[in-house]
Amino acid sequence: MAQRRKRLGEAERMRLMELYRRLPIRTDMALDSDILWRLHTLAIEYNLSAYDAAYLELAQRRGLGLATVDRTLRFAAQRAGIKVTSQG
Repeated sequence: MAQRRKRLGEAERMRLMELYRRLPIRTDMALDSDILWRLHTLAIEYNLSAYDAAYLELAQRRGLGLATVDRTLRFAAQRAGIKVTSQG
């Protein structure tokens, strides 16, 4: 989005892609009916998009904190007892 809005040049984008490549990212493949139900419940309870509810559910299930600048997700995570790191 930053590139589309002309806030990020090509060189910066390439540098970020390299930094992202170095991150120790693991994919969570769990998606059963119980998790889908929790996603739905969290989205309704905290007025979140399905996308943000997925972040919240994963943090709860794995006992992780969240890093976000999204105000709605930050407040939902705090209300759910999840440690939040943000700059906003």
